[in-house]
Amino acid sequence: MSIDDQTATFARDGVVVLRDVLGASWIDLLARGIDRNRQSMSELAHEYTADDDAGSYWGDYCNWDRFDEYRSFLFESPAARLASTILQSDTLRLFHEHVLVKEPGTAEITPWHHDLPYYCLTGTQLASTWIPLDPVPKSACPHFLAGSHHGPMYSPRKFADGSAYYADDRFAEFPDIDTLVADHPVLAWDLEPGDCIVFHMRTLHNAPATTGLTQRRRAFSARWLGDDVRYDSRPGDTSPPYPEVHAALSPGDDLPNEQFPVVYRRLGV
Repeated sequence: MSIDDQTATFARDGVVVLRDVLGASWIDLLARGIDRNRQSMSELAHEYTADDDAGSYWGDYCNWDRFDEYRSFLFESPAARLASTILQSDTLRLFHEHVLVKEPGTAEITPWHHDLPYYCLTGTQLASTWIPLDPVPKSACPHFLAGSHHGPMYSPRKFADGSAYYADDRFAEFPDIDTLVADHPVLAWDLEPGDCIVFHMRTLHNAPATTGLTQRRRAFSARWLGDDVRYDSRPGDTSPPYPEVHAALSPGDDLPNEQFPVVYRRLGV
């Protein structure tokens, strides 16, 4: 698939898979970073699996300034350039990175949602890269509703119990998922290390259990912001929280470089 085809697929479906775009050295670097992260979890980390349940599912985020492996990958690997090309953005900022690890035999699923309502952002050039560090069969790959990024945004809910983050008239209540699936094809793929999924922050997606797997499912995700992205307020907690950003900015403000550095800039810009 050519770059033009990838860009067109992303614009149409809100998600595209890029094959074999990251070398083994980058995957090994992320693996070392995740090992270090597991030994030194941040206050934002979460263990999703109860102590008496099978398997293990944990996640952590906003650690790129703590682990050199993450910083090197985000600032030096092809990931930012690829996302910038897909978004057709001259510059690309880092919003945050997010590590998600499911061991084999883990029953927890990530419910259907889209990311933007959780974030303090507005704009159209918003994307995440989802990078597997292990082979992932289609059954355990995140599933995406093609074209859902063109539709309404839905109220964010907490994964643990389904309760609302906040009430906001801009966001609709989440409908029955069968209704959405009837209108949007469900996309998922068999993945190998080196592949990269790029998806819009408005694209609805979920992540299945790993009960049928015999190996881990480690994933490194990065959230990228293009030229037209600005700060937006929310009437309650956001994820990540960024309290200092909320205290300093008003809707429509540019994002500060300290928290959201420019990682990539197209030559000549």
